[in-house]
Amino acid sequence: MKRTLLAAVGLAGILFAQPAAAEMVYHRGTGAAPDTLDPTKSELQPAAFIIYDLFEGLFSLDAKGQRRNGVAASYEVSPDGTVYTFTLRPDAKWSDGSAVTAADFVYAWHRLANPKTASPYAYFVWPIVNGRDITAGKKAPETLGVEAVNDHTLKVTLTQPTGYFLASLQHVAMFPLHRASLEKYGEGFTAPGHLVSNGAYMLVENVPQSHIKEVKNPYYHDAAKVKIDTVFSYPIDNQETEFKKFRAGELHSTNTLPNSQIKWAQENLKESFSAGSTYSTYYMAFNLTHEPWKSSPKLRAALSLVIDREVIAEKVVGGGELPAWSFTPPGNVGGYEPPRLPWTKQTQAERDAMAKKLLAEAGYGPGGKPLPEIEVLHYTSDNARKVNVAVAAMWKQKLGVQTRLNNQEFRVVASIGNEKAYQDVIYYGWIGDYPDANSFLQLFRSDVEQQNLSGFKSAEFDQLLDEANRQTDPAKRVELLGKAETVALESDSIIPLHHNTRRRLVSPKLKGWAPNPTDFNLSQFLEVTP
Repeated sequence: MKRTLLAAVGLAGILFAQPAAAEMVYHRGTGAAPDTLDPTKSELQPAAFIIYDLFEGLFSLDAKGQRRNGVAASYEVSPDGTVYTFTLRPDAKWSDGSAVTAADFVYAWHRLANPKTASPYAYFVWPIVNGRDITAGKKAPETLGVEAVNDHTLKVTLTQPTGYFLASLQHVAMFPLHRASLEKYGEGFTAPGHLVSNGAYMLVENVPQSHIKEVKNPYYHDAAKVKIDTVFSYPIDNQETEFKKFRAGELHSTNTLPNSQIKWAQENLKESFSAGSTYSTYYMAFNLTHEPWKSSPKLRAALSLVIDREVIAEKVVGGGELPAWSFTPPGNVGGYEPPRLPWTKQTQAERDAMAKKLLAEAGYGPGGKPLPEIEVLHYTSDNARKVNVAVAAMWKQKLGVQTRLNNQEFRVVASIGNEKAYQDVIYYGWIGDYPDANSFLQLFRSDVEQQNLSGFKSAEFDQLLDEANRQTDPAKRVELLGKAETVALESDSIIPLHHNTRRRLVSPKLKGWAPNPTDFNLSQFLEVTP
């Protein structure tokens, strides 16, 4: 790939260029490079930071990360909870000045459902009539139960009441698309100069390994309230590098902090240190499509039990991190508190003893099969490396298991995980797409192919989750969700490790920042002061 002149000039040239007197410019670190700016195909949070600036769905996020009306001015639900009728705001426009219409949502959701699109979030249409059959290739996308009644009325028909449906509409996968530009440019529709979006900002530059530049969209319905004129997003995988750029005044906000700098930042950068619990879990998954993991639940359980989650959370990561005893984070979100299996209440010494017994019962150890050497795939990050080094040390010390670490770029790890192409174990993180336990538990479904990283399949689990999500009684739904998660946890297909407290640096010049569980602070609600 040829270096562009802009890339050759480098980051410093961009940051210290003198903007126009009245221009307000925001510079942020976004962690890894985005996988894609296509809302239908994007899966990773670094891309979502930018997509939430560029696009707006029926709902979006407010200044505190909570759901707000976006293109939807209002909505009605039928008495039986299966038909949603959305009235679109008449002043919603695309960045070329054309109107956003109900047909734009129909087109986008047809594309999402189409198996040829291969969207990792295709299952978002499953609650809609014919959604499952379309994603399975059994029916045409045009049969999806979504209808443009007129330009400003969107009708959605579900197969049954679905407790999380409204919450799912704030996710980027459910955002509209500008059909004309996509049909003209194909997969190149997300390129600067091609992308027509309907959010607070427009894309003007996307320079690989350098930056993404957005400018204020004059056609956005709330443009008068948007204060920041230009947003520069910098994909910086190396957390130490991002930390140094912030200290040099080159960034107004970082994506995260190196674990080794958390205590120092708390003490020396008090005015910039920002921390808040997020609705997220870091975990390991066993590849159940490979042996010995597929046929040895006792081996999986033994490896899980010897990991001291308190040490991982409090010593290795630190900064208020919580040990994970479930996949769904605690905190009574939507009335749901995740279950804890009996062994989680034991001491670590008791867990270690149980693990050694299970390992022997699985046929490993003296007189049995040789212990496997485990390859752990994780993304390039100093924080991720330290967690996995600690886990490897526990496996070696307590069970004699050797570990080989394989680090790759974040989006590469995501792709390998979706394809189940990793050999043994993958280390990954998941942040809820919306505030509901289903956002986590859906990843255990037998029919969720891509984001079910372990390949876990259980008819009992699927049945419990289906039953939970068609419940109109919140208490009954919560009870069934707990039973479903118990089934998943008892399988030891994954190892929940820790729930994330996001620690980052935010300049005192950046006003309006609010740590929140979804971990999104949309640029349109921020302000950069002199």
